[in-house]
Amino acid sequence: MNLRKPPPRPQGRPSDGPRVNDQIRAPEIRVVDADGEMRGVMSVPEALKLAEEAGLDLVEISPNAAPPVCKILDYGKYKYEQQKKANEARKNQKIVDVKEIKIRPGIGQHDYDVKMRNARRFLEEGDKVKVTMRFRGREMAHQDIGLDVLKRFRDELADLSKIEMEPRMEGRQMIMVLGSAVGK
Repeated sequence: MNLRKPPPRPQGRPSDGPRVNDQIRAPEIRVVDADGEMRGVMSVPEALKLAEEAGLDLVEISPNAAPPVCKILDYGKYKYEQQKKANEARKNQKIVDVKEIKIRPGIGQHDYDVKMRNARRFLEEGDKVKVTMRFRGREMAHQDIGLDVLKRFRDELADLSKIEMEPRMEGRQMIMVLGSAVGK
């Protein structure tokens, strides 16, 4: 039977969120009260007394300032509002996907038009388009034909896109990346 003690838990502030009340370690802090008025520079015990009188918490808002800025507020409400802001920012961000279009040097006109229409739609939606030109067998000897097709592709999409990666060979394929220029 092993009666060893469990390892001690780390003390101090958890890594998420600002320091609150007794966790504040600075000798002097700049205090802003619940109404948003500057109360000046004071010691932590004085500021804690002010916060206790107001029935609120002392929260370190700007720890890197000299002296650190602390505000008297309701910490639970503060955390809730911060979480709401983060969720709102996450909801409003646009995730840019990279859509790939694969073509061959001897592509027919109809197939080319279909690929072009898809690329145009992807760019209008704000996504990036990776155009991959695949070479098989003897086509490797005619890379200039593939490069011409990619340049034609690029030129026809010039109004909607900006080139993020010029056409370049990677093994048996030539790759070009176009970014969306819509709404920027």
